[in-house]
Amino acid sequence: MKQLLALAAVAILAACGPTDLAQDSQAGAVLTLAAADKDLPTILVYKTSTCGCCRGWVEHLREAGFSVDARDVAGGNPELMRIKVDAGVPGQMAACHTALVDGYVVEGHVPADHIKQLVADRPSVAGIAVPGMPMGSPGMESPNAQPYRVLSWDNNGELAVFAEVDPR
Repeated sequence: MKQLLALAAVAILAACGPTDLAQDSQAGAVLTLAAADKDLPTILVYKTSTCGCCRGWVEHLREAGFSVDARDVAGGNPELMRIKVDAGVPGQMAACHTALVDGYVVEGHVPADHIKQLVADRPSVAGIAVPGMPMGSPGMESPNAQPYRVLSWDNNGELAVFAEVDPR
C-alpha cells in the first residue's frame, strides 16, 4: 500500500514539469514581502525549481499578506518526498509542495484564507491539505475550475474535511 501511495505522490510531483523560471524574480519577491501582514506567521515552502503551479501558490500567499520563505529543494522530487515524510504528511494527502507554518503542515494548493483560519483557530490537527492538483485551486487557476476539499489530519492519521471550496 505504501508503494502505491508513493507512486501516486511521484506522479503528482512529475506533473510539475519544467516551466519558465524567469517568473521567480527576486525583485518580485521583495515587492511582495513589503506588503506582508506583520500579524501573520511566515510560511516556509519546500518546492522544486521547475514547478510553475508552486510559484503561483507562493504568489497567492504573498498577495494574501503572508511572508513566504520559498525554498527550491536541491535534490528534486526524492528530497521533497523525504521532507513530506519527515513532516508527517499522509501519503494520500501528497501534492506538489509542502509548507510549514506556525507548528502546522500545509500540503498542496490550500487557499490562503484557510491557512489564516488554521493559524487563528489553532485546531488539534497536524496539518491541512488539498491532495493532488485540483483545477481552480490557487496556483492551478483554470476556466475549468472544479469544487474541491481542504482536508485535515491529526497525529493519529485521522482525516476530516476542513473546508469545501467551490472556485467557480
